[in-house]
Amino acid sequence: MTRIVLIFGLISGAVAGLLMWILFSYVNTGSIDFDNGIIWGYATMIIALSMVFFGVKSYRDNNGGRISFLKGLQVGMLISLVSAVCYAASWEIYYPAVGDEFMQKYTAHELNKIRASGASDSDVEKARVEAEQFMEMYKNFFVRFAFSIIEILPVGIIVTLISAALLRRRELLPA
Repeated sequence: MTRIVLIFGLISGAVAGLLMWILFSYVNTGSIDFDNGIIWGYATMIIALSMVFFGVKSYRDNNGGRISFLKGLQVGMLISLVSAVCYAASWEIYYPAVGDEFMQKYTAHELNKIRASGASDSDVEKARVEAEQFMEMYKNFFVRFAFSIIEILPVGIIVTLISAALLRRRELLPA
């Protein structure tokens, strides 16, 4: 199981990191705006985490064609966890090049949306202060790493649940 988890988890993490870097290049050039970037971001996570399905299937196929839902859940969660750690590590590699600038642009974008919605000046100021506090907190490696894992792991959980349910087989039917 360890071999399958590592192989599929590392592939998934590499794909997630690569797609994140590509997506950021489009966001930074303005080809994709921040609002659509979120949709694209989660789409790339689903693509990368498709390796969970293939990892659970590989485990099932290497175990005589049988796998319980719980074992599929275990294999899928471990693959998702490896992928999430790789994704977070990838962000840490990329962050020094774009992170602070990205955070400032994103904050400005969100504040402009709040202003455009007709919010009062005090509400805009409150949002600005909260954003500055978050940016200060985000400078901490451990906080940033945790946020990166929390960003992708729920998608991994959903893909794992679906994969474990679709691939479970208790016993083979006689031929």
